[in-house]
Amino acid sequence: MKRPSASSQTINLQERLGRLTAKRQEILRPILEHPRGFVLLSVRDMAKRLSTDPATLVRIVRALGFASFREFQKHLHDLSIAFATSADTMQPASSGRDGELAHLSDSLERDLGNLQALKNTLDGARVVELAKRIYTSPRIIVLAGDLAAFLADYLEYHLILLGLPVFAATSAGRMVHLTRSLTSKDLAIAISFRRGLRQTVEGAKNAKHRGAHLVAITDTFLSPLARIADETFLAGIQTTSFGASYVAPVALLNSLLAACGQIRSPETLEIVREISEEQRHGYRWFHE
Repeated sequence: MKRPSASSQTINLQERLGRLTAKRQEILRPILEHPRGFVLLSVRDMAKRLSTDPATLVRIVRALGFASFREFQKHLHDLSIAFATSADTMQPASSGRDGELAHLSDSLERDLGNLQALKNTLDGARVVELAKRIYTSPRIIVLAGDLAAFLADYLEYHLILLGLPVFAATSAGRMVHLTRSLTSKDLAIAISFRRGLRQTVEGAKNAKHRGAHLVAITDTFLSPLARIADETFLAGIQTTSFGASYVAPVALLNSLLAACGQIRSPETLEIVREISEEQRHGYRWFHE
């Protein structure tokens, strides 16, 4: 799912923006500051809101390196995802007696949409290759912070069950110390969404500097993680509420774990049998 032109396009956009005349930069400024408000507009409607004409807007878009206005709209969509805030995602309360129930339905529909997008775009062959790399890496570091920390813990917990050398780094200090001794044989998985959490991005940069193979899990190719990672997997976190929906990222991790379970199936089954005995008779579980 790595899109080779994503990082270079982001860098070139900033360079080309600086080459535009001051007047053209001023025309574009409202779009780049508030992309969410423009992403669904046609070229005519966008031009009208910017107090210019469609032909001028199209020329500006092409000067920025986009082949078409539709390609520019896709970039705006990515921007709106990367810079979304809780206030942006929170939908106003619906009027009417069924307003609260309608929001429950909207939330489920949004989660299903995120899952469907993952299903439609996930490259299974690349997931299997990552699973193989997990088994051959001397060390696996999972970098994540803030709300995404639970994803790192989730992945670490399951890989530990398989006896793999995995470490979750969910604080700035732990990221610094765990990435310091990485080598080119090791694997780093960095998880962060939207603009990217500073400590996770810095931890990913450290891992990359040490030569580790870096995998990014994020929701947009405009993420700073996607710019530096060796490969990127996208999972949407869009929601109708004030937070973030991690249904799709968890599903992505589950797909990876399913692949890991099949890489060395006999060994995995042996481990699972032992785990099953502990689940039946272990002291951790409640018995009447």
